[in-house]
Amino acid sequence: MTEKLTLSVEEAGKLLGVSRQVAYQLIHRADFPTLRIGRRVLVPKKQLEAWMDRMTNTMEGIDHDVG
Repeated sequence: MTEKLTLSVEEAGKLLGVSRQVAYQLIHRADFPTLRIGRRVLVPKKQLEAWMDRMTNTMEGIDHDVG
Protein backbone atom coordinates (compact mmCIF):
# COMPACT_ATOMS: atom_id res chain seq x y z
CA MET A 1 0.00 0.00 0.00
CA THR A 2 1.25 3.50 -0.80
CA GLU A 3 1.84 6.20 1.78
CA LYS A 4 -1.00 8.69 2.38
CA LEU A 5 -0.61 12.05 0.66
CA THR A 6 -2.83 13.88 3.13
CA LEU A 7 -3.46 13.87 6.85
CA SER A 8 -6.56 14.61 8.87
CA VAL A 9 -6.36 17.66 11.12
CA GLU A 10 -5.93 15.34 14.11
CA GLU A 11 -3.13 13.40 12.39
CA ALA A 12 -1.35 16.64 11.46
CA GLY A 13 -1.62 17.78 15.07
CA LYS A 14 -0.09 14.53 16.31
CA LEU A 15 2.72 14.83 13.77
CA LEU A 16 3.40 18.38 14.96
CA GLY A 17 3.12 17.36 18.61
CA VAL A 18 0.28 19.75 19.40
CA SER A 19 -3.17 19.29 20.87
CA ARG A 20 -6.29 18.74 18.77
CA GLN A 21 -7.44 22.26 19.68
CA VAL A 22 -4.19 23.83 18.47
CA ALA A 23 -4.33 21.79 15.26
CA TYR A 24 -7.80 23.17 14.52
CA GLN A 25 -6.55 26.71 15.25
CA LEU A 26 -3.68 26.19 12.80
CA ILE A 27 -5.99 25.31 9.89
CA HIS A 28 -7.45 28.82 10.10
CA ARG A 29 -4.05 30.47 9.53
CA ALA A 30 -3.59 31.86 6.02
CA ASP A 31 -0.11 30.34 5.73
CA PHE A 32 -1.04 26.85 6.95
CA PRO A 33 -1.54 24.32 4.11
CA THR A 34 -5.02 22.84 3.86
CA LEU A 35 -7.06 21.11 1.20
CA ARG A 36 -10.82 21.35 1.49
CA ILE A 37 -12.92 18.66 -0.12
CA GLY A 38 -16.53 19.39 0.60
CA ARG A 39 -16.75 19.86 4.36
CA ARG A 40 -13.61 17.83 5.01
CA VAL A 41 -10.31 19.56 5.76
CA LEU A 42 -7.13 17.68 4.91
CA VAL A 43 -3.50 18.67 5.33
CA PRO A 44 -1.18 17.77 2.42
CA LYS A 45 1.81 16.02 3.96
CA LYS A 46 4.53 17.52 1.73
CA GLN A 47 3.18 21.04 2.14
CA LEU A 48 3.01 20.54 5.92
CA GLU A 49 6.68 19.56 5.95
CA ALA A 50 7.56 22.63 3.83
CA TRP A 51 5.52 24.84 6.20
CA MET A 52 7.40 23.41 9.17
CA ASP A 53 10.71 24.15 7.43
CA ARG A 54 9.64 27.74 6.72
CA MET A 55 8.48 28.25 10.30
CA THR A 56 11.73 26.78 11.66
CA ASN A 57 13.83 29.02 9.39
CA THR A 58 11.76 32.04 10.41
CA MET A 59 12.22 31.29 14.09
CA GLU A 60 15.94 30.65 13.64
CA GLY A 61 16.26 33.99 11.88
CA ILE A 62 14.55 35.74 14.77
CA ASP A 63 16.79 33.98 17.29
CA HIS A 64 19.93 35.07 15.43
CA ASP A 65 18.77 38.68 15.25
CA VAL A 66 18.12 38.87 18.97
CA GLY A 67 21.20 39.17 21.07
